[in-house]
Amino acid sequence: MAGRRARERKQRGRRRLIGAIVALVILAGIGIAAAWAIPRVIDRFSGPEDYPGPGTGEVIVQVQSGQNGYDVAATLVEQDVVASAEAFTDILVADPSIQLQPGAYRLMQQMSAQGAVDALVDPANKVELRVTVPEGYTLPQVFERLERDLGIPQAELLQASGDLTQFGLPENAVSLEGWLFPATYTFDEGVTAVDVLTAMVERQRQALEAAGVAEADQERVLIFASIVQREARLPDDFGRVARVFQNRLDIGMPLQSDATVAYGTGNLHVVTTTAEERADAGNPYNTYANPGLPVGPIGAPGDTAIQAALSPTEGDWLYFVTVNPETGETVFSETLAEHEVGVAQFQQFLRDNPGWGG
Repeated sequence: MAGRRARERKQRGRRRLIGAIVALVILAGIGIAAAWAIPRVIDRFSGPEDYPGPGTGEVIVQVQSGQNGYDVAATLVEQDVVASAEAFTDILVADPSIQLQPGAYRLMQQMSAQGAVDALVDPANKVELRVTVPEGYTLPQVFERLERDLGIPQAELLQASGDLTQFGLPENAVSLEGWLFPATYTFDEGVTAVDVLTAMVERQRQALEAAGVAEADQERVLIFASIVQREARLPDDFGRVARVFQNRLDIGMPLQSDATVAYGTGNLHVVTTTAEERADAGNPYNTYANPGLPVGPIGAPGDTAIQAALSPTEGDWLYFVTVNPETGETVFSETLAEHEVGVAQFQQFLRDNPGWGG
């Protein structure tokens, strides 16, 4: 009897031990499940991963034309600007008025998603290249300016300019000379030589169309206007200079423009020439030895020169001479005798200013 009670006590103890072990296993399982599930529950209610901001360093992000918000988000994650694409796109979905424009933007890495959105819609963060091309600049001068301000090598510009077919120029255009409109331009970082030249040609085409120039007359007008641009010194003289050249064309008189002769010799910075240069009929830009307009423009005319070429000031002048190159004072004459008086004034200026290098 005593032995049986002992065995029963031993069995009850074993059952209690097994129950305790089972309870511990159950508790351990609950703990493991909680450790796995709780962070996910927290993530579900706390939103997508996001940096606290404001960010550090600097990175240039390129928003390409045609990209949507998800494309931009992927780029931002790739460049470690935002922690997750979801954090960024959630903001765009919540506010459809936000519009992202193509271009290069200066941002920071590890920004908050909201900070990245704010930076991308702030024009101050857009990276733009700016260049100003003055009126009268020749093609080599334009290329030099573009290289300086845009960082595009002149060799690339020269190569791009060699294929005129890609710019849609008139068939009688001999080069891009005259077709690169003088103005201030802004471009996105990474712009190519073809992109820049195309934009400048299009701007010149717009100027010609606005002035009412038919496509068949565009090259001729640019040639005429480019001569006016280089020869006229003061704004009020543009129309009078154009009238002198138009009057000469009307009666078959040579234009006798020193600016065209100098261009043909490659001397692009002055409008004075020598007797030998003026006698060289082999220079296709020599309007002393060859009748009519030269074969192409000699620089980039602006709106004032184009308008002057189209509507010269009324007058009977056949001659003009700049009597004071420093001030731009110019004398217009109807007769050779009157003109010679002006030439004498110019020669006196040269005697009074022996160091002048015009």
